Amino acid sequence: MLIEEVPTAVRSGPIAVVPYDPSWPAAFEDLRDAIENSLGKIASEVEHIGSTAVPGLCAKPRIDVDVVLPSGDDIARAIDLMKKTDRDYHGDPHDAGMWTFTSRRGLSPGHRIYLCAPDTAAHLKRILFRDHLRANPEVAAAYGALKRRLVVESGGAWKAYTEGKSSFVADVVERAMYSGSDRASAGGGLPVGQLWRGDQ
Repeated sequence: MLIEEVPTAVRSGPIAVVPYDPSWPAAFEDLRDAIENSLGKIASEVEHIGSTAVPGLCAKPRIDVDVVLPSGDDIARAIDLMKKTDRDYHGDPHDAGMWTFTSRRGLSPGHRIYLCAPDTAAHLKRILFRDHLRANPEVAAAYGALKRRLVVESGGAWKAYTEGKSSFVADVVERAMYSGSDRASAGGGLPVGQLWRGDQ
C-alpha cells in the first residue's frame, strides 16, 4: 500500500526532501550487486534502510544501505576492500559501530553504505523502524509530513532537522520493539537519535 504524498520537493539550504521515486528500489538492487561484487562472501546481509526503502515516502535523494558482516573480525578487511572503490570513507562517525562510506558528489541518487557486525544495535533499530513504516502507511505518512515541516522550520540547519525527528523515531522504534517483532532484541543502549543523522 502506497502512502499519499505531496508531489513536490521541499528545500531549505542543504536539506532537500523529495517525493518518492519509483526508481529507488532498482537503484538499491544495482548498489547491492556492486557491494557484493566488492566484498564477496563477507557481505552476509545487504539491507536497504532509510526513507528511500519505504514505498511512497518522501526522502532525501540518497540510497542508504547497511551491510552486515559475518563478525566484527571482518570489519577491517571489509573497510580495506571498500576503500578500493570510488567512495569517501568517514570511519565510525557516531561511535555506533557503523563504518561509513558515501558516494562522490554529483551522483543521483547518491548513496551511503554502513558496514557493521551482526546484532549491532544501530542496524537492528533501523530495520525495526523501516519495517514498521512499511507495515503502517499511516505512520509513514505522518513521518513524511513531519520531515517536510522540519525542512522549513530548521532553516536549513541539519542539527535542528535531525533533532526534530528524534522523538518520533524513538516512539516508532519502541512500539516496534514491543509489537512481537523478530528483531525485538535491538534494545541496546544506543540513543535512537544517533541513528538518524539527517539521512532518513
